[in-house]
This record gives sequence, C-alpha cells and structure tokens, in this order.
Amino acid sequence: MEKLILDGVEISNDSSCYIIAEIGHNHQGNLENCKKLFLEAKLSGANAVKLQKRNNKKLYTKSFYNSPYNNPNSYGETYGLHREFLEFNRGQYLELKKYAKEIKITFFATPFDFDSVDFLEEINLPFYKIASADVTNLPLIEYVASKNKPIIFSTGGCTEKDIDRVYNYLKKNNTKFALLHCVSSYPTPPELVNLELITYYRKKFDCIIGFSSHDNGIALSLASYVKGARIIEKHFTLDRSLKGTDHPMSLAPSGLRKLIKDLKKTKKALGNGVKSFQSEEKAPIQKMAKKIVASKIIKKGTLIELKHLEFKSPGDGLPPYLVKEIIGKKLNRDVDYEHTFKLSDFV
Repeated sequence: MEKLILDGVEISNDSSCYIIAEIGHNHQGNLENCKKLFLEAKLSGANAVKLQKRNNKKLYTKSFYNSPYNNPNSYGETYGLHREFLEFNRGQYLELKKYAKEIKITFFATPFDFDSVDFLEEINLPFYKIASADVTNLPLIEYVASKNKPIIFSTGGCTEKDIDRVYNYLKKNNTKFALLHCVSSYPTPPELVNLELITYYRKKFDCIIGFSSHDNGIALSLASYVKGARIIEKHFTLDRSLKGTDHPMSLAPSGLRKLIKDLKKTKKALGNGVKSFQSEEKAPIQKMAKKIVASKIIKKGTLIELKHLEFKSPGDGLPPYLVKEIIGKKLNRDVDYEHTFKLSDFV
C-alpha cells in the first residue's frame, strides 16, 4: 500500500489514524463559531478540520436555488438563500487559515464546483476533498487534480464502476490520493455500514483507504481502523442539539476526544500478530495454572499410576501435559501428600 503525505503528516498502514473533523456548515455561518470548532478539534487531537465551499448561484439551477426551503433547519426562505447564509467569503477563509496556522491544525475544504476550486486555490489550502456526490463528476475531479495537490475522495452512493473510473484516472495522472469508504445515509444505520468493504478495497486498490463515518457514535470508526482504515472523517459540532441537519449525527468535543483516545489504544492493541509469552502474564498464569502433585504419601520404588497424581495450583511445577512421561516410572524417593514432582524424582 502506498504512503500518503497530507500537510507534512505521513499516513501508512503502520501509522496512527489521521482524523478529520468535518465541520461542513456546523458553524451556522458564524466565523467565531467556526474558530471555536477549529480549537475544540485541535484540543481533541484531530489532525485536520474541513469546510465545504460552493458558488451557490452557479452550482444550482435557478429553479432549485429559488425553491422554498421552509423547515426547522432553514437559514433562508429559499434553498439558495439558506446556502448563501452558510458560506464564508474570501476574507473569512483567510482569517480561518491564519487561525488554523496559529493553533497548528490543518485546514482544508471540499469544493463543489469549478469556481470553488479556484477560490480555494487562491486561499492555497494544502489538499482537497471530493464529495461522494461528485465521484461521477469526472470533469471536476480532473480540474482538482490539475492543481497537483493530494486528493481524498469519498464513495457514498457510488457503484464500483464509479470508483474504478476515478481510481484509474488518478493513478494514470500520478495524483496522490486516498479513498474513503462511505455510506450516504444520514445517520447510517449499522446494518448498512458494511465495513468489510474496507478489507476489499485494501486488497483491490493501491492507495490509502479510510472511512467517512455518517453513523452515530464512535464504535464503528474504531472497527474501521481495525479493518485497515487509516483516515477517519467524522462530522463535528459544538453541540449536537443545535439547528442544522448534520448536528445530530456529529460528535461533540467529548465524543471526538474519546474516539481519538480509543484509536490510540487500538493501534497499540493491534500488536505485531506474533504469539509470544508476555512477562506480564507470568504471575497471573502461575497462580491459575496447574502442576503435578502427589495425591497421597507415596513410598520409594512405587510404580506411578494416575491414581498417585493430582493437578493443582499454583503452576510452579511440572505442567499436566507431562503426565504421560511420569506414569509407569518408578519413584526414587519417599514423597509426602501434595509433593510437587520433578522429573528427577523418577527412574
């Protein structure tokens, strides 16, 4: 599997998991909220924070842009106005880039259209994300790849042919990239997550495989790391009860901290796959294991039978698997009840 370097951090099969806090529009169009999210992500241990960038008037048809959007999560009377409320301008992006540098967390974004690619190029963020819905948008992917920066692409709602098309193009173009397993259901029920696809992708594709999680909680993200995901993207919020469609399935700071803490434990726990006796096991195993002892007082010269033997703890003598080497042998000394046998006791 290839290695991938994202903003100076090397990701490989042996590396720690690269954690992306997906903020999206959970900042609610408020720059200070966004900075708080950046800081909380950093304090939680995330490697990167991600926003989404759209030129809404060019991205959506006029009728869709002007369509009514009346629901509890709306920030505008039409879908277009709702989206415009949640967008940051160039000055705000530059301020966020500066703040991210100050607190030492990587900041990048997903462009949804050509103009947004140009916008992000002017800001000069270190790499790009391609959303699941744009895996079939090869012209956009080609345009992003032309910027010669690493790409992460999610695969929710895609067919295997869709994924192959993008993979083959990026390989041919010599683009550095990662592929994230993803299910575009919000939130994703466990029975749809299908983490075995991570195993399949690792065998099929020569690139870093990750997991873009839309499920609730942290358990399945931990399981994805065990399956081989080395990038995990998780939606992130200051408060899961806030207004917006993504907040309920997002992790709050306490959840993100726990995920990252448990991922570090999981990396240590995976080990090297070699079975060996650990020194830390010696005392508890000796206390619980059995040894071969005399079931009664036995005289010298006795031919040992099974009835002369018992198996008792602690296991600081001959282990029970040696019993066949003792049966039928002659005792060369008198022994007391519960005597701990040695091989030298027999001839």
